[in-house]
Amino acid sequence: MAESEIQRINSAITAVFPDLPVAVLNSVVDTLKALGAETTDDLQYITEGDLLPVLKPVQARRLVVSWAQNNSAAPIPTSVCPSPVSICSNPPASSPSSASTTSTSSSPGGSSTFRPDWVDNFQIPWQKLPEELLQSLERQKRPSPRLRREMIRIVASEIMKVYSNPTKRNTTEIGKRMVAKYPKSLQDVIEGDVVGPGYHSLAKQLQARVDNVKRPNTPKIKKRKPASDGYDTEEVPAKQKASVQDTYGCVNWELKYLPLSETGDSQQEKKEKLKMMFQEMNYNTDDMKKLVQSTFYTQRKDINKGTSIRQLTQEWPFLFNEAGMAAHFQELTGVSLMECFLANVDKKCRRLLSFLKSVDAPKHKQVQDAFIKFQTERGQLDGCPGDIIQMVLLLLAHFGEKEENLFHYVDTTCLAQEVLTEKLPATPCIIVCGSSCFTAGTFMLSIDQEVVNDHITSFIHAFCLLFGSYYCFNIHYPVELRSTLEFFQRCFFSINPERGTKVQWKKNKKVLPVNPRVLTLIADLADYEWT
Repeated sequence: MAESEIQRINSAITAVFPDLPVAVLNSVVDTLKALGAETTDDLQYITEGDLLPVLKPVQARRLVVSWAQNNSAAPIPTSVCPSPVSICSNPPASSPSSASTTSTSSSPGGSSTFRPDWVDNFQIPWQKLPEELLQSLERQKRPSPRLRREMIRIVASEIMKVYSNPTKRNTTEIGKRMVAKYPKSLQDVIEGDVVGPGYHSLAKQLQARVDNVKRPNTPKIKKRKPASDGYDTEEVPAKQKASVQDTYGCVNWELKYLPLSETGDSQQEKKEKLKMMFQEMNYNTDDMKKLVQSTFYTQRKDINKGTSIRQLTQEWPFLFNEAGMAAHFQELTGVSLMECFLANVDKKCRRLLSFLKSVDAPKHKQVQDAFIKFQTERGQLDGCPGDIIQMVLLLLAHFGEKEENLFHYVDTTCLAQEVLTEKLPATPCIIVCGSSCFTAGTFMLSIDQEVVNDHITSFIHAFCLLFGSYYCFNIHYPVELRSTLEFFQRCFFSINPERGTKVQWKKNKKVLPVNPRVLTLIADLADYEWT
């Protein structure tokens, strides 16, 4: 574009807005250049939606109306708008042509005829992306955070040219299509494992960019208070929400029918046999697992009707044992509790620890303090157990969630009956027999302030039992541990539902399919280069 034409375009803008800040003026000119406006004659083809990324709606409309008037060869009828916007100059109240123009042209978006299916027809502007970024995408490489942010800015700008008020559903659909085209470059992954559906972090970034652009034009709305505290306007009743949380991540939450080979009597016989095996402490593990699997129907019936934890420990004692809970958990979720966790530890633990140490610790004092503390506590505990303990404690520090909500420390020689259960949290908790997880030789598991297993000799078993308890016994993640538990759920236990939540529900709180803090850490880990 020639310098003289740039000056003329500047004049065309300042003629309408003489006091427009220089930065905004330059942004408008840059936008017009990007749209292909080479001369002032081209300005008559600019629409309101084209200018919304850099101007407020009324400003954009005023410019479009002014340019259309200046470039019109014929006189402008007073009854018809001169441009595809809903602002007319003194339209007669009784004019049918004015009414029809207003009704067809007014839209929440920037185009003259808003289409509800605009998302389906939206063309992702791959051709506008920087060459460096396109090279990364085509070569199936993950773009740098800088290039990814540039891509988000460009795509969000194009979205708002088509529709100035896109919803989260709109940006999610576009993000899903982007990831589908370049999955190797854009998916949410850690060490090759896709987290959730793989597109949540990209959709989140798109929506955040759109919200930031819209923010100056979005009026502040004062929320209406409900008529009374007891009036519930939620679309989904609280009882139904609780049921959704209970079934979250499960594939066999409640069986409708007994297996054909079973009867009520056979279930009771096997239940009694399991109780006897537990009391005698002399059994074959494989035989026990088969009995747990074959009585799964009756176990779920007892759990889902709300049987207390104390009664369940008496009726189904193997549910609180490592092998017994693992068998139930696999039937319930389709995931192998211990095997899945350890396989993911082998793939992801070192990368996660390296990130937390080299990137996260310098930024967050609580993570750095935790590292300093570990140097004295860990001692000679090398390898997998020590790494897992360190990983759990560092994630708590990273998310700012308190250790005492997950661990309760007692003396090394403390017995189960000596634990002060009133000091335990109601949610599953690991009781550490010693002053540190690194040095303790024995752990206990507590659920509902009841010690349900008092002789666990491995931290790994203790942690898997704790996590499995949330699913096996329909327990919601406490708000105080929501980020840490969801991160482990998605990245180390491979449970990735697209909808719902396992977090304890609070009235009037928005429920998100993936915790934003978990998404951010997953994205940061995917971008982190390490050797």
